[in-house]
Parts: sequence; structure tokens; C-alpha cells
Amino acid sequence: MTWTKASGRRRWLKAARALEHRAFRLYFVGQIVSIMGTWVQQVAMGWLVYRLTGSAELLGITTFLTMAPQMVVGPLMGALFDRFDRRRLLLVVQCLLILHGSILGLLTLGGFVTPGLIVFMAALLGVLNGIDTPLRQSLIGGLLEDSSVIHNAFALNAMAFNAGRFLGPPIAGVFLSLTSEGVCFLVNGLSYLALVIALLRIKTRPPSPPDRTRSYLSALGEGFAEIWWRDTHRGLLLLVGGLNLTASSYAVLMPVFVKEVFLADAQTLGWLLGAAGAGAVLATILLATLQGTGRVIRLMLCGVIGAALALLIFSTTAHLGVALAAMVVLGFGISVTNVGTNATLQSISADKIRGRVASFFSATRFGFDALGGLAAGYLAKSLGASTTLLVEGGGLVLLMALLMPRLWRLTRRM
Repeated sequence: MTWTKASGRRRWLKAARALEHRAFRLYFVGQIVSIMGTWVQQVAMGWLVYRLTGSAELLGITTFLTMAPQMVVGPLMGALFDRFDRRRLLLVVQCLLILHGSILGLLTLGGFVTPGLIVFMAALLGVLNGIDTPLRQSLIGGLLEDSSVIHNAFALNAMAFNAGRFLGPPIAGVFLSLTSEGVCFLVNGLSYLALVIALLRIKTRPPSPPDRTRSYLSALGEGFAEIWWRDTHRGLLLLVGGLNLTASSYAVLMPVFVKEVFLADAQTLGWLLGAAGAGAVLATILLATLQGTGRVIRLMLCGVIGAALALLIFSTTAHLGVALAAMVVLGFGISVTNVGTNATLQSISADKIRGRVASFFSATRFGFDALGGLAAGYLAKSLGASTTLLVEGGGLVLLMALLMPRLWRLTRRM
């Protein structure tokens, strides 16, 4: 028994080995605070849109605009990430995000907010996210003195994201019940300061020197070729695209379910989204303890199947307890697939091209999430929220039936 306990402790210490690097440790803490604020704003924005308009369609449009620009901005910026100081670029982007959250908060508190203004600010946020998300991912390799822990670092980084996802929605629910959406936006703006402080206190290992003789378009083409011609890259991105097109759209319709199915308030919205975040945290903890790319991909396939079943269950229940359990499974499935794919792609890609690979992953992850959210909003308008999630759950089952043989063959080669 003593050996078993000691072995367990060693396993958990091994799961956090990337935190031994000071630069990554500071970045990790800043990420948690920043991402928590992001989720507070996301919940508040959805609640504000639905409170002002009662439109599931506009919920889908707003969510689409916060993520869709990543499909274009991310890949275009990836080649620049591999040529310049990523830490300084990220500092500039954080300052712009602070400004964005503060302006939106002040306009909301002043009573100047309108649906049109929300749509504009969502689109602007989408452009900033298109730069911010892949830039954060591509910076991680430069925070580590030992590149052998990069897979673990990505799992821990995702754990920070999911910790914020778990804690942010319930906090947003409390803020919304006690104050207003404007306060949530200001809280988000201030949360970026944590990452700014962390970035000012660390030094990063510079990326591999880029080939300055190559044009920007040539470097961009090299990134496309890396994704398209490598079967592992292409197969994993197909899985991520399909999952986020269907399963991830649940978040757009949560305000509708809370008001029309569960007859509840913003605090219940926070608990439902927080339950999905709890499942996501469990997924990243498990990923951090796994070794072997083949095992990670097999876990991802199980996660997608679980996400499909959770969608089907959630769409057909009016019992809050069952819905919360389904959200845990759904959050686990989505997170284990997205995080596992990102970590795998980064670990098998050369440092000189890592920024471009990260940008293509982000474009697929968030771009298809945005398209799915937009489609869900329009479908819910005509079919209703429950039928929409039922259709998307069925679509995910069909997608897995088509992709499973190909992806299972990948696990035998990894």
C-alpha cells in the first residue's frame, strides 16, 4: 500500500513537471486569472444579448463574431509569430484587450449599449482573439528550458483555461445577480493585467531563427503544406473541426435553455456552464498524466463519443440534475479532444513552424466553433433549442462513424 501511494504521488508530480520552469509557472498563473475574466465576460455578453432582444438568432451571431475572425486572422498572423518576439507581441495584444473590456463595461454601465454596439464589439473582440489565441499557444515553447516537457506544458496550459472556464461562469452568475453586465466587462478588462504582469517578469527562449530570404507568402504556404500533407495533422484537424461545429455550439443556446426549459435565472446559467468547465478540468488533469501519443488519441476518440451522447441526453431532459451531469461529460469530451489535438500537433512540429501550426489549429478550433454557434442560433429560431441540440448530437454520431476507422489507424502508428 505504501508503494502504491508513493507511486501515485510520483505520477501527480510528473503531471506538473512543466511548472518547475519559472517562466512557465508565472505565465500559468497569469493565464488562469485572464481566462477566468474572459469567461465572466462571455457569460455576461450572452445574458445581455438575450435580455435585451430575446433572440436566440442574435446569440448565435454574437458568438460567431467573437470567434469567426480567427479563421482568417490566425493563419495570416502565424507566419509573423515565427519571425518576431512573441512575448512583446502578446503584451501589445493584452493592452488592447484591457482597453476593449474597459470601454465595453463603461458604455454598458452608462446605458449606451445597444444590440448593434454589442455586435460591433463582438466583431472587434473576434479580431483580437484571432491574434491572441494562437500567439499564446506559440509562446509556450519559449518558456521552457527543457523541450521534452512541452506536451505536459500544453496540458497544464489547457488546465488553466479550463480552471477559468469552471470558475468564471459561476462567478459571472453571482456578479449578474448582484450587479450588472457592465461590471462583468470591467472585471474582464482588469483580469488581463495578471498576464501583463507575468509577461513583464519573464524572459522567453527565442524561437528558431526564421529564413529571412523567404517571402511572407512563401512562409504562409509552408504552414499550409505542413497541415495538408501530413496525414496526422490533417486527420486530427478534421476531428476538431467536426466536434466544434456540433458539440461546442451548446454554449450559445444555454441562456435559452435556462429561461425556457429550466425556468431559472443567471445563476443557473453559471452552474450549467461551470459543470461543463468541471468536466474540462478533469480532462486536462487526465491528459497531463498520460504518456504516449497513441493513448492520447484513443482517449480523444472516447471523448467525442461521450460528447455526442451527452448532447443527446441534455437535449431531451428537463431535470436540472441530469442536465448538470450531461454538461460534465460534454465538457470532458470537448476539452480532451481539443487539448489533446493541440498538444499532439505542437509536440510533433518543429519550433520554426510552431506559430503557423498553432494558428491553423486555432482557426479550426474556434472558427468551426463560431460556425456551429451561428448555425445553432438560426436552427433554434425555427426548430427550438432542444431539437437543435438533438440534431447536432446526431450529426456528431454520424461524423464519428465516418472518421473513426481513419483515426483508429493513426493510433497504431503513433
